[in-house]
Amino acid sequence: MPPRSDEPRRDPTGSRRGSARDPRPADSEPRTGDPGVGGISGARAYTPRGRTVREERATPARGQGAEQRRTPRSSTRSGDPFRPALQVLDGGRAAARAGRRDAPAAGRGQVVRTVASRTPRGLAGDEPPPRRRTTTPRAPRRTDRPVARRPIRKPRRPPKLADSRLRLRLGTVLALTLFAVIGIRLIFLQAVDAPAYAGGGTADRLRIVELPAPRGAIYDSTGAPLARSVEARYVFADPTKVEDPPGIAKALSPLLGIPVSKLMELMKPRKLENGKDSTFAYLARGVEIPTAKRVQALELPGVGVHRDERREVPGGDLAANLLGFTSQDMDGLEGLEARYDDVLAGQDGKRVYEAGLGDLDAPIPGGYSRTTVAKPGSSLALTINGDLQFRTQQILSAGMAQAPGGTGAAVIIEIPSGAVLAQASNPTYNAAKPTPSDPVAREDAATSFVVDPGSVHKAITYGAALQEGVITPDTTLPIANSIKKGDTWFSDTHPADGKRMSVPGMLAYSSNVGTITIADKLGPDRLIDYQKRFGLGKPTGEGMPGEASGRLLPADEWSESSQGSVPIGHSVDATPLQMAAAYAAIANNGTYVQPHLVKEVIGPDGKRTPAAAPVTRSVLSPQNAAALRTMLEAVTTVDHATGLTAAVPGYRVAGKTGTGWRLVNGKKQPGEVSSFIGMAPAENPRYVIAVFVYAPNGGGAAIANPAFRDMMQFTLRHYRVPPSTGGSAPKFVVYPR
Repeated sequence: MPPRSDEPRRDPTGSRRGSARDPRPADSEPRTGDPGVGGISGARAYTPRGRTVREERATPARGQGAEQRRTPRSSTRSGDPFRPALQVLDGGRAAARAGRRDAPAAGRGQVVRTVASRTPRGLAGDEPPPRRRTTTPRAPRRTDRPVARRPIRKPRRPPKLADSRLRLRLGTVLALTLFAVIGIRLIFLQAVDAPAYAGGGTADRLRIVELPAPRGAIYDSTGAPLARSVEARYVFADPTKVEDPPGIAKALSPLLGIPVSKLMELMKPRKLENGKDSTFAYLARGVEIPTAKRVQALELPGVGVHRDERREVPGGDLAANLLGFTSQDMDGLEGLEARYDDVLAGQDGKRVYEAGLGDLDAPIPGGYSRTTVAKPGSSLALTINGDLQFRTQQILSAGMAQAPGGTGAAVIIEIPSGAVLAQASNPTYNAAKPTPSDPVAREDAATSFVVDPGSVHKAITYGAALQEGVITPDTTLPIANSIKKGDTWFSDTHPADGKRMSVPGMLAYSSNVGTITIADKLGPDRLIDYQKRFGLGKPTGEGMPGEASGRLLPADEWSESSQGSVPIGHSVDATPLQMAAAYAAIANNGTYVQPHLVKEVIGPDGKRTPAAAPVTRSVLSPQNAAALRTMLEAVTTVDHATGLTAAVPGYRVAGKTGTGWRLVNGKKQPGEVSSFIGMAPAENPRYVIAVFVYAPNGGGAAIANPAFRDMMQFTLRHYRVPPSTGGSAPKFVVYPR
């Protein structure tokens, strides 16, 4: 904006408003109403000298070339009393300045200033007006023009700070951007992040209820249940809601049969892996329904009851040493329950739902709810026959009553399948209530009872000698009453006094001397090889957990006395099951078949999957196996033979008696182990039965032989095996001439 000029403004006619000069001629008369006369214009034109316009007109005209001399300022200030008042008007200042310019200088060294005449605005073309105060004299003012009125000044326009339209557009863009960002964020919250935010609050309201999977059953070969799961209840606690743990524990202890200290430990608050408080803990499982109802009647805060199952063993101690038992959590702990726990146990389900708090602790309608259905476990069908197992246990228990503190084992194997039809132990226990039982009573003696088998091992020595051609069924040897190996003498219970004795006679009288003599011809290496072929020295893999492997003495560890002890069944560690499997190979025409307990696996859908085929291998030729069976018949038929009490009326029986020792951690225990292993019918064996009796005070033979007889007789009748055909056993000659 250009600076404001000090020059008085001009009207459209070119005259300066507020000028002290009259535009009219000097000699003209004043008109009424003439501007500048007697009005504010005259006041504005009042000169510093106090003269009026008329008086000022009397001065010489500027057009005549005369110059005005300006009176020194000092000469007029003191003599002009109206000047301060008139200075408030622009016109007065202009007139005063004009008067001073027109007046002759009266002082200050008579300095004369000339003022050039000004051309009125708008009359000089496009040239700009001259600057004020020039040295050119100003032209005289025309007096024939009226003085124009000063126009009203317009208010100044404020400085233009910014464009309003640009600001409006910018604000609109910012608002739209803000709404777009908010909208996008809302979409993300509702569509993308909604599950995460919804889950944040849901987690605090979730309740978890375990849905136990039904455990598979165990059946015998006929489909009768040996162990199964039945409906029961479990008692649980929510540690976050238990108000008085000691009081609740005392109330539940007598009902659940669990110590107070253990219940309090279970109800202790604990953290889960995700850092949250646990709201569920089992207090007892498999609780009978009446007991569970009594727990519910107590209405204990934080304690609840839910559907569960418990293991039921209908037979009590029937096959208990085989079956084993489970924990309250339905985990297999011993026996087949432990060995096949991964098959029997299913996959537990779970129900997760939203529930309120406090008095509203109930499922929220329409709230989160998810149920994972439990998957039932598979079942096992065993080769065990329930009736045969029961009778076998009954016979063994009756015999063991004559040997207090003793241990008995009995195994029945089917020929030719190798299936175990019965496997009994004594002492035994009730698998339905295993807690009060002795751990020793829970062991399966047939697979864990390691013994020095004694004379039942002689069948292996004779079988190897037949197969290797060392002897034949007609071989006879002079037998002394005793033989020395190393520093040990080995004697016979039936002295031969040096007579020649047949091989059947050696078996009938269990000749130690005759057996050692034949083993000397066979040699240690070949004997050990046949021991391994018959399955000694390693577990059979029947299916029982913790089966003992036994031990064979390597040939390089044999001493001089070992050459006498090993052939007759000493310095050998074996289990009753291993020895029964060896005799099963003889009964099966010389083919060894791995004994096994599991027949098939029954899936939850009822699909039956047969168990893996047993391991088989050839040990003896069928001819040699048949010859050995015939020679073993002498044990139950020859006069004064060791196994007469094991004979079964109506059936030909081939077998062998034995007397050994019990070994615990390789140490011989007091007393002796008596055994009998036999097969029937001998001409075409169907079953092999092994009976071992450990009697701390002796007399085991009086138990083992009759027990075998009773077991075999029941087995043959149970399976309706006809009596032996072809007459009785051959007549054996012990001392041929």
